Parts: sequence; C-alpha cells; structure tokens
Amino acid sequence: MYVACSTLSFSKVSLEDALRTVREMRFTKADLAIHDGSPQLTPAEVAADIGRVAQRLKAANLPLAAIHLVIGTPDPVEARTQFRAVCRLARVSTVPLITIPAAPLGSDLDAEVARLQEWVRIGETEGVILSVETHSATVTADPLGAAELCRRVPGLALTLDPSHYHVGPHAKAGYDSLYKYVRHVRVRDTGSMPDQFQVRIGQGELEYGKVISQLDRCRYDRALTVDIRDVPESSFPVEPEVRKLKYLLESLV
Repeated sequence: MYVACSTLSFSKVSLEDALRTVREMRFTKADLAIHDGSPQLTPAEVAADIGRVAQRLKAANLPLAAIHLVIGTPDPVEARTQFRAVCRLARVSTVPLITIPAAPLGSDLDAEVARLQEWVRIGETEGVILSVETHSATVTADPLGAAELCRRVPGLALTLDPSHYHVGPHAKAGYDSLYKYVRHVRVRDTGSMPDQFQVRIGQGELEYGKVISQLDRCRYDRALTVDIRDVPESSFPVEPEVRKLKYLLESLV
C-alpha cells in the first residue's frame, strides 16, 4: 500500500497548482478529480481534446493512482461518450482505475446493473478498472447493496470511503464483507454525528489501523488516498490536516 492525495483537497486553485502542491508535499501519487462543473478539469474538456489534457497531466510530473469521475449530463449517450474519453485518457496516462458514483438512492437496481455492465466493458477495452464509491447518497449506502452490485456486475470494483459507513443511514452496519471487492480507498477523519463527516485528524472515530488490517488480509496493494475536502463549510485549514493524515497513514503501512 502507498499513500496518495486527492486533488479535491486543493480544489480552490488551478489543476496545475493542485498537482504541484501534492507533489511538493511528497505524495507518491495523486487521485485526480474530473468533475462536471469543476474549475480544474471536467469530463467535457477531456472529451473535447484528450491529447491536450494528457499533456497537461504529463507536464505536472506526478503519477496518478486513480481518477475520480463525476459526469453531470443526464443524456446517457453523451455520458457514455465522456466516460469513454476519460477511459482513453486513463490508458494514455497509465492510470489503472476510474471511480464513479453509483446511481442515487431509490434508483432501479436492474437498470443500474445494466449501465454498469456496459461501462465495465468500455473500461476493459482501455485496460481500466471501473469502481463505484461507497456513498451514503447512492445505492451503495447499504453495504449489502454495494456487495450486490459487485456480484451482479462481473469486473466491477469498489472504492471504499469508510466515512459514509460511519455517519450515513447505515452507520451501524458492518462492511467487512466488502473488502474483497475493494480496489481503491479514500479516507479522512470522521466523527459519529451527522455534522462530523469531516473533522480534524485525531478528533474523529475512524479506525485507520483496522481498515488497513482488513485490507492486508485481502492482499490489497493499492492506494490509500487522503481525501480531505477543501469545502466552504470546513471549520479548519485543510493543508495541515492533509499533512497529518499523510504521516499517520505512512506510519501504518
């Protein structure tokens, strides 16, 4: 295992500045966010000119552990086009995995299975693993639902974000059964109350050692991404917390 950093931790600056900050903090790799509406990089920008985006990433001189992709268009044809473009970008940039959100809570599970089956095939043509994140606002909010998706969609992986299982609607549910599907991990510190999704390192209840131990048992050898979001509602500066979590995780792996 190795420790990476999400560009979402520095979302208020340009993509180039975010990647430079991650590199200067001596992270091994970055977890690149490509989100609809982002001032740094959007799926539409990638689809418009894959080569130009690839050159921007190459110039940053920082390897990428994964891509965190959020496509906003409701048009399924355009969504597939953008996803395929990001998969090609991942291939030329030697990025092994793309994480996307699963369908929102209450969605038709059969329809989501069909969508993900198609997207897994698209990813496989470019040599990229497709992963859905565990998130309290999607059908993966329940660990049982996340496992069901992986069982019904061969080749689909999970990006584990434990915070959503600490303060989400299934906070009391165990998620040990999911580790065999996990191919990527994103962490921050999280308390037990709904308004404590992201707290200062050491003030929450997330048991990093337990998570890493479970990953070890499944021979996980991929990234642990520091994913402390630089959001307006944050009550503390992000960069010092990113450093603290980096050092903490590095001491455990």
